[in-house]
Amino acid sequence: MCLAIPGQIVELLDEEEHFATVEVSGVRRKINVDLLKPEGIRPGDWVLLHVGFAMSKISENEAQEQVRLLQMLDEAQAALEEVKGYDFN
Repeated sequence: MCLAIPGQIVELLDEEEHFATVEVSGVRRKINVDLLKPEGIRPGDWVLLHVGFAMSKISENEAQEQVRLLQMLDEAQAALEEVKGYDFN
């Protein structure tokens, strides 16, 4: 199953390339935040991730609910493995 994964923006890496570091369950990866550029994004924001792209901003409560749903569906480990596979080098 492919679900959106909640993560928290840790650092904006390159304004021109639209990359940021995101943390998901202690794992940090470089992601593309270009889709969120019009609404603005900053460290501390929560986002939903899909295949290495931040798709939308969400609240911390929504992020916690999404994590709970992933755990309930027994997809939390699969989501973490997906994040580990992101590679925007």
